[in-house]
Amino acid sequence: MKLSPPRRLAHGLLLLYEDRDILVVDKPAGLLSIATGTEREKTAYWVLSEYLRTRGEKRRPAVVHRLDRDTSGLLVFAKSEDVKRKLMGSWDEAVTLRRYTALAEGVMVENEGIIDAPLGEDRGGRMVVREDGVHAVTRWKLLRQGRNYSLLSLELETGRRNQIRAHLAFIGHPVAGDRKYGAQTNPLKRLALHAEALSFHHPHDGRLMEFVSPTPGNFRAR
Repeated sequence: MKLSPPRRLAHGLLLLYEDRDILVVDKPAGLLSIATGTEREKTAYWVLSEYLRTRGEKRRPAVVHRLDRDTSGLLVFAKSEDVKRKLMGSWDEAVTLRRYTALAEGVMVENEGIIDAPLGEDRGGRMVVREDGVHAVTRWKLLRQGRNYSLLSLELETGRRNQIRAHLAFIGHPVAGDRKYGAQTNPLKRLALHAEALSFHHPHDGRLMEFVSPTPGNFRAR
């Protein structure tokens, strides 16, 4: 698959790939994926809607999956509701790789591991490990070790909401900057989580689409 040079859109959003069916972008930290009750314009959805409008395309993008506001990296939008339904209806089967980089608090005792722990909501709506939760599996590898932090590569076998954040908090190594999940420090002044690699089968013809977003340079073990 030959990619065109990234195209920089509003609010720092990078358009990495576009065809008649999908848009793949690299989202900066601080930008919402879709609108909330209080913010409608500073979103990846709004930026792509404006991009398509200026191109004369009378359609709206449809989000296939989401990243948290303070998570950076790869994000896929469909260019029609039909394509969205096709992707979302078989997303776990279509995706062959979901890899993230995280700067986690603390020193990891081992070099790699698997977190196999079911997730469900607590009373505050936060995802936590609980016996009656849904199946969730995260594989991790240690990239670099510092005195106070561990730089990790993580692959999702399942795609639950806040899965990495909840799983790392569960094993006592929350993502740096993730106060919601118990982090005590914020060295990057943002959530230290980045969606680095994504591979999936195209909804139209099944060809394998592979994308990589380099991890920000300030992600390093300290």
